[in-house]
Amino acid sequence: MEFVAEIVISALLVMAGLFGLVGSFGLLRLPDTMTRLHAPTKATTLGVGGVLVASMIYFWVFNGLVSWQELLITMFLLLTAPITANFIAKSYLHLNRGTEKLPAAQDCREWATYAEAERAVEPVMTGAPGQDGPNA
Repeated sequence: MEFVAEIVISALLVMAGLFGLVGSFGLLRLPDTMTRLHAPTKATTLGVGGVLVASMIYFWVFNGLVSWQELLITMFLLLTAPITANFIAKSYLHLNRGTEKLPAAQDCREWATYAEAERAVEPVMTGAPGQDGPNA
Protein backbone atom coordinates (compact mmCIF):
# COMPACT_ATOMS: atom_id res chain seq x y z
CA MET A 1 0.00 0.00 0.00
CA GLU A 2 2.81 2.43 0.86
CA PHE A 3 4.60 1.79 -2.43
CA VAL A 4 1.48 2.57 -4.44
CA ALA A 5 0.92 5.72 -2.37
CA GLU A 6 4.51 6.83 -3.05
CA ILE A 7 3.98 6.38 -6.79
CA VAL A 8 0.69 8.33 -6.71
CA ILE A 9 2.25 11.11 -4.63
CA SER A 10 5.24 11.30 -6.97
CA ALA A 11 2.99 11.42 -10.03
CA LEU A 12 0.90 14.21 -8.50
CA LEU A 13 4.00 16.23 -7.62
CA VAL A 14 5.48 15.82 -11.11
CA MET A 15 2.14 16.77 -12.69
CA ALA A 16 1.86 19.81 -10.43
CA GLY A 17 5.41 20.84 -11.32
CA LEU A 18 4.69 20.53 -15.02
CA PHE A 19 1.55 22.64 -14.72
CA GLY A 20 3.51 25.26 -12.78
CA LEU A 21 6.24 25.28 -15.42
CA VAL A 22 3.80 25.55 -18.32
CA GLY A 23 1.80 28.24 -16.50
CA SER A 24 4.87 30.37 -15.81
CA PHE A 25 6.12 29.89 -19.36
CA GLY A 26 2.72 30.94 -20.70
CA LEU A 27 2.70 33.99 -18.46
CA LEU A 28 6.04 35.09 -19.91
CA ARG A 29 5.55 34.17 -23.57
CA LEU A 30 1.91 34.84 -24.45
CA PRO A 31 1.43 38.10 -26.36
CA ASP A 32 -1.20 40.12 -24.48
CA THR A 33 -3.00 40.39 -21.17
CA MET A 34 -6.10 38.46 -22.15
CA THR A 35 -4.14 35.43 -23.35
CA ARG A 36 -1.68 35.67 -20.45
CA LEU A 37 -4.59 35.50 -18.05
CA HIS A 38 -5.35 31.89 -18.97
CA ALA A 39 -1.95 30.37 -18.15
CA PRO A 40 -1.53 31.38 -14.47
CA THR A 41 -5.09 30.52 -13.53
CA LYS A 42 -4.61 26.97 -14.80
CA ALA A 43 -1.22 26.72 -13.11
CA THR A 44 -2.71 27.88 -9.82
CA THR A 45 -5.68 25.58 -9.95
CA LEU A 46 -4.00 22.41 -11.18
CA GLY A 47 -0.42 22.93 -10.00
CA VAL A 48 -1.05 24.01 -6.43
CA GLY A 49 -4.05 21.69 -6.22
CA GLY A 50 -1.85 18.74 -7.21
CA VAL A 51 0.69 19.57 -4.50
CA LEU A 52 -2.05 19.88 -1.89
CA VAL A 53 -3.69 16.59 -2.87
CA ALA A 54 -0.28 14.86 -2.80
CA SER A 55 0.30 16.25 0.69
CA MET A 56 -3.13 15.07 1.82
CA ILE A 57 -2.41 11.55 0.57
CA TYR A 58 1.02 11.54 2.22
CA PHE A 59 -0.28 12.48 5.67
CA TRP A 60 -3.22 10.09 5.39
CA VAL A 61 -1.14 7.04 4.36
CA PHE A 62 2.05 7.57 6.35
CA ASN A 63 0.84 9.38 9.48
CA GLY A 64 -2.81 8.36 9.64
CA LEU A 65 -3.96 11.98 9.74
CA VAL A 66 -6.70 13.53 7.65
CA SER A 67 -5.69 17.06 6.73
CA TRP A 68 -8.86 19.12 6.35
CA GLN A 69 -6.92 22.36 5.98
CA GLU A 70 -5.36 21.23 2.70
CA LEU A 71 -8.75 20.13 1.39
CA LEU A 72 -10.21 23.53 2.26
CA ILE A 73 -7.31 25.34 0.58
CA THR A 74 -7.82 23.24 -2.56
CA MET A 75 -11.54 24.02 -2.61
CA PHE A 76 -10.80 27.72 -2.05
CA LEU A 77 -8.42 27.76 -5.02
CA LEU A 78 -10.91 25.95 -7.25
CA LEU A 79 -13.57 28.50 -6.38
CA THR A 80 -11.55 31.72 -6.46
CA ALA A 81 -9.26 31.30 -9.48
CA PRO A 82 -12.06 31.61 -12.08
CA ILE A 83 -13.66 34.51 -10.23
CA THR A 84 -10.45 36.53 -10.06
CA ALA A 85 -9.71 35.78 -13.72
CA ASN A 86 -13.18 37.07 -14.59
CA PHE A 87 -12.61 40.28 -12.61
CA ILE A 88 -9.22 40.86 -14.24
CA ALA A 89 -10.68 40.27 -17.72
CA LYS A 90 -13.59 42.66 -17.09
CA SER A 91 -11.33 45.39 -15.74
CA TYR A 92 -8.98 44.95 -18.72
CA LEU A 93 -11.87 45.30 -21.15
CA HIS A 94 -13.22 48.28 -19.28
CA LEU A 95 -9.87 50.11 -19.16
CA ASN A 96 -8.21 49.16 -22.45
CA ARG A 97 -10.97 48.75 -25.00
CA GLY A 98 -12.61 51.79 -26.44
CA THR A 99 -16.29 52.21 -25.73
CA GLU A 100 -16.98 52.21 -29.46
CA LYS A 101 -15.89 48.56 -29.63
CA LEU A 102 -18.19 47.48 -26.81
CA PRO A 103 -21.92 47.02 -27.25
CA ALA A 104 -24.12 49.59 -25.59
CA ALA A 105 -25.27 48.75 -22.09
CA GLN A 106 -29.03 48.52 -21.75
CA ASP A 107 -31.37 49.31 -18.88
CA CYS A 108 -28.94 51.74 -17.17
CA ARG A 109 -26.32 49.07 -16.53
CA GLU A 110 -22.60 49.76 -16.44
CA TRP A 111 -21.62 46.52 -18.20
CA ALA A 112 -22.87 45.25 -21.53
CA THR A 113 -24.21 41.76 -21.02
CA TYR A 114 -24.34 40.61 -24.65
CA ALA A 115 -27.88 39.42 -23.98
CA GLU A 116 -30.83 39.92 -26.25
CA ALA A 117 -33.41 42.45 -25.23
CA GLU A 118 -36.15 40.92 -23.14
CA ARG A 119 -39.42 40.38 -24.92
CA ALA A 120 -42.84 40.17 -23.39
CA VAL A 121 -43.99 36.58 -23.23
CA GLU A 122 -47.66 35.86 -23.61
CA PRO A 123 -49.08 32.70 -22.04
CA VAL A 124 -50.26 30.04 -24.44
CA MET A 125 -53.21 27.88 -23.50
CA THR A 126 -52.90 24.32 -24.72
CA GLY A 127 -55.86 22.04 -24.99
CA ALA A 128 -58.37 24.85 -24.60
CA PRO A 129 -61.95 24.17 -25.73
CA GLY A 130 -62.46 24.83 -29.41
CA GLN A 131 -58.84 24.14 -30.37
CA ASP A 132 -57.63 21.03 -32.06
CA GLY A 133 -54.88 19.70 -29.86
CA PRO A 134 -53.69 16.45 -28.35
CA ASN A 135 -56.44 16.51 -25.74
CA ALA A 136 -59.28 17.33 -28.15
